[in-house]
Amino acid sequence: MHVTLAHPRELGPDELSRWRALQESDAAFDNPFLSPEFTITVGELRDLVRVAVLYDGQDIAGFFPFERHPMGIGKPVAAGLTDAQGLIHAKDLDVDPAKLLKSCGLSVYEFDHLVSGQPLLDERHERHPSPIIDLRDGYGRYTASLREHSGKTYKSTLAKGRKLQREAGTLRHDYATTDLAPLRTLLGWKTDQYRRTGRTDRFSHQWIVELVERLLATQSESFAGVLDMIYVDDEPVAGHFGLRTRTTLAGWFPAYDTRFAKYSPGLIHHLAMAERAAESGIQVIDMGRGQKEYKDKLKNGELEVAEGRVARVGPAAGVHWMMRVPVRKTRATVMANPFLLKTADKALKTYGRLRTVLQG
Repeated sequence: MHVTLAHPRELGPDELSRWRALQESDAAFDNPFLSPEFTITVGELRDLVRVAVLYDGQDIAGFFPFERHPMGIGKPVAAGLTDAQGLIHAKDLDVDPAKLLKSCGLSVYEFDHLVSGQPLLDERHERHPSPIIDLRDGYGRYTASLREHSGKTYKSTLAKGRKLQREAGTLRHDYATTDLAPLRTLLGWKTDQYRRTGRTDRFSHQWIVELVERLLATQSESFAGVLDMIYVDDEPVAGHFGLRTRTTLAGWFPAYDTRFAKYSPGLIHHLAMAERAAESGIQVIDMGRGQKEYKDKLKNGELEVAEGRVARVGPAAGVHWMMRVPVRKTRATVMANPFLLKTADKALKTYGRLRTVLQG
């Protein structure tokens, strides 16, 4: 195996066609964050994005998109935003992780959503569930499973939807719209949510706003940005922006207008989105790793992703270990303990409220 490096914009039609073929050859890669369109669009906004093209003889056998940061620290493309990461490769490709890192000019590659079956994985890496809405048997079978396993949630969501219409107006759902106006409404809700819950506002970074807008404008059969919103009497209530392949919709930015919070608009919206997504050919909605109450209520299956790092021996890898690994292990301990997680979440929300008050 030998490796060449390229900026995403340098990849030609044959290489992109091969990338898509490899992606569609294995269900583990069926996620839009692993699509060439995603890497290309991020590369238009962040010059540190690179793609390693892996060859087996004369044939392209894989693609490894990554970001190269100072000291040879490698991260996934759009690190911190993506729910699927890793190599897109031919089956049974023999990859030596250390040699791959050396070919990429990396000392370390760290990840937190590495998809299953990766040659970069070993027994040391932590595995985490990634909840999904499985629509492969149709929306009807999905709702039947909800009635069986989350019957109270399903019935109360339908009841709240009817109550919303009685008290606020007729419900309307726009699925897969490309209009920028509702996208900006959604991002405004998301910014408010980040601040309210004490999280960092991702949309304070202009490149992320531009990324989302460019992805919304990217529409093809194999990849597209998907924006959908629900309205009552033309007033937006809740929505979501995500990305899709032909058959997988990746959950990304859901949000709602808090004035309608008593109706559980996020759950109402997700059920409506699942129904329309199934009608359009989507088989799986990947809600992404993370312990969220709405995910537990809506899921009817799980994928698996991994967190960790691969490294070459050297001072940069040692410094990276000291700076990152103890923090990651502490975070994992908190996330695995319900009491610690609840305490941390409460502290963040208190901080968010104080920050909102202080900022006027």
